[in-house]
This record gives sequence, C-alpha cells and structure tokens, in this order.
Amino acid sequence: MNLCQLILDAGVVGCGGAGFPAHVKYAKPAELLLMNGAECEPLLKTDQYIMAHFAERLCAAALAVKEHLGAKRLIFVLKENYQKQIESLTAASAKTGANIELCLLDSVYPAGDEQVLLYEAAGLTVPPGGIPIQAGAVISNAGTFLSVADALEGKPVTHKYLTVTGEVVRPAVVRVPVGFSFKECIELAGGARIPDYFTITGGPVMGRVNDPESAEAPVVSKTTGGIIVLPKNHYLQRRNGIPLLHMKNRARAACIQCTLCSASCPRSLLGSPLRPHLVMRAFAAAEDNDALVEIEAARNAMLCCECGICEIYACPMELQPCRINTVIKGEMRRRGIKFQPSPGGPPSVDRPYRRIPSRRMAARAEVLSYYDAPADEFRDVPDCSRVAIPLQMHAGAAAAPCVKPGQRVSRGDLIADIPSGALGAKIHASINGVVREIGRRIVIEAEGNT
Repeated sequence: MNLCQLILDAGVVGCGGAGFPAHVKYAKPAELLLMNGAECEPLLKTDQYIMAHFAERLCAAALAVKEHLGAKRLIFVLKENYQKQIESLTAASAKTGANIELCLLDSVYPAGDEQVLLYEAAGLTVPPGGIPIQAGAVISNAGTFLSVADALEGKPVTHKYLTVTGEVVRPAVVRVPVGFSFKECIELAGGARIPDYFTITGGPVMGRVNDPESAEAPVVSKTTGGIIVLPKNHYLQRRNGIPLLHMKNRARAACIQCTLCSASCPRSLLGSPLRPHLVMRAFAAAEDNDALVEIEAARNAMLCCECGICEIYACPMELQPCRINTVIKGEMRRRGIKFQPSPGGPPSVDRPYRRIPSRRMAARAEVLSYYDAPADEFRDVPDCSRVAIPLQMHAGAAAAPCVKPGQRVSRGDLIADIPSGALGAKIHASINGVVREIGRRIVIEAEGNT
C-alpha cells in the first residue's frame, strides 16, 4: 500500500505546532528530508526520549519517507549536547543502512524553528510567507516519525509521548492515550508540589496558557508536546493576561523604537521583511483595525513565528510585540487577508552573533529552575477509565464522528473521519470502552466505569 495511504489511515499529523496532516505534507516530492530533533522549547524532553529509545524505528520510518519523496538527502538535526541521542542514532543509522547525516546545533533558542533549522542544516531559506517545500525540503519532528513507524505496522495514532515538568514531584516523559486528562498526567509525575498552579500546553515560551475558567478541562491531543505546571501569578501567566487595550496604551506610551526586537527576531535575521518595532509603531498609531490592516508593516506580522524573543528577551520596556503580532494575524485571517509573497533579503551578517542560549531564554521566562529536570524518567499508563478525544486537534477541518453514543469501541477503531473534500485527519479510539458523549470531543469510558 502507498505510504501516504498508510499514514492517512493511521491519522498521523505533525506532533508539534499546528498538527499538519502528514499524508498531505508527504504528497509532493522533495530533494531534502530533515528530522527535527532540536526540540525548540526549553524544558521539553519528549523528542530527546524518543531519539534515545526508538532510534532504529525513527531511522526506518525516515528512510521510508525519504524513498517515498524521492529525496536525495536525509538529515537528522539535533543539539550537540544530546550525546546519548547522537550515539543511539549513529548506531541505528549504521544498522538500518539509512545513510543518515547528522547536523549538530548549538543549544540556542529557537533552534527547532523549522526555518531556522533548514538554514542551519542546509543553508536554505524559505520565501517570506512560504513553507519548506518551496525550498525543496520536508521537515518532521521525531514524534511524527515515530507515528509513521507505527503506521507502517498498521497501527493508528492512539497514544502520545509528552513531557510533564515544572512544579511536579517527579518530572517525566509520559506515554498516555489521546484524550487523557492533564490532571491525570500531573498525577503520573507524582502530582503538583504546590496547591495553586496553572498549566501551559507545550513549551513555556510558545505554549498555550490554559484558562482555569474554561468549562472543558484540558486533555492530551495528538500535538501535545508537554505540560508545564507553574505557580499561579507566574510571569508567564501575568504576561498572557494583559488586555489588548492595555497593550495598545503601553505601546503608545512606552515603545521607544529601539529596534532591539527586530534585531533579535529569527525571521528578520533570515531576511524576512518582518520588523516587530514597525509593527508596534503601526499598532500604536492606528485608530482601529480597519486602519491597522492597511499598513504594510502591520501586515508583515503574518510572518511572525511567535517565538516570543521580542517580548520575553529583547524588549527593555517589557512590551508585547509577539502577542500584538498574534492579534494582527488573527484579524488578518478573520478578514480573509493573505500575506502577499515578496522576495526576502539575504540572511543578516549579524545573525551568528544574535543567537540566544536556551538556558538564558529559560531564565528570562523565569523557568530556569526547571531547566535541568531529568529527561530519562518515563511513565506509562497501565489502565485508563476515561478519555475525551478532541475532534479538532490538527490543521484543517474538525473530524466528523462516525460512531454513536452507546457504541462499543476498541483501541484503534476509527471514531471520526475527514469531512469530504476537506483537509484533516482521521481519529481513532485510544482505549477500549463505550462512547458516552459526542460534542467537540468524543468521550469514551471503559466498561465498568459508568
């Protein structure tokens, strides 16, 4: 069977970021295939664990994808301080005959950003507003290749490896069913060390701060790379809670147009026309959104990778360029305005001197005390009584349920399919049980737990 069909049937999506369906990403030929093992965010250890313990499976999956794409080169990109992972992958490459090149990066942030990764590994740049395939490359992370390895064996995506760290008793990488609650993940890590906390989905800098008032408790999806447990009123929570009007007033009153945000921006340093200080100027000056979206500098906010360097690391006035970029991007999407591609400039000659050590970024985000938590602690879930599986956990349209309440399902059964003609991914039951609810999530309970 065709590789893309196996991946489609297994419901494989990119394990980080937007969760782009892998059967679509691998549909076009490419000259270069890269595995992103650089794990962009501080604190996350998931890909490190996967590379150390499943190196042969990663090599086999990557080789299958390489052959399918017709790629001439296969590069695994990881940080040079990942010694155990380097040894495992080197041995696996020799054993499988995968002929993998290793590209070793300094421990800088955001090394795992795919455009930064592509430039560091192959000297290639992506056109502003473009994607790696426009430079002849396909990039997937270690978790995605592990899912591909499962798909090659006919196994759909039902479980997820993720990091649970921060204010927990025993930080760990855990393997849990998709739809497993964050609360239970935290219990797997020995529970929270403090009574009052909030959680971040993903890494501390680019992750999503979870709303404690939400009616739906957070659960593990196919793209959950980590759960960070932090004390309430932590800097990252306060930063996330600043109202839009307050951000505008602060931009008007305090932005000194020092350009440090633009001088540190990874997109700008790679030749993109994005200049966060000009976005801030436009945001402060515009009377309303109608005026804002007409300003070219503001439209360039569409190029932001939301790495957070501009506001967490660079801005001396503690303003929010990244969040403002995100707001503008959302407004552009709401209005159906797309970025008009334009040729980018060459990478900045200052780029090698503007790289930010990951440890320093962690310090600025006030999570340095968790930075050296162990990567090899591992816990699996022997039994699970309930999951709430989201229908929207990938790029594109939400999956359409193909089961009914009261229906018995087994782990791996298809429970939601791709709507006709839409971009999306199939979703499978992650435990044996009975379908109890269908809404934005499909709730499955193990029999005997009703």
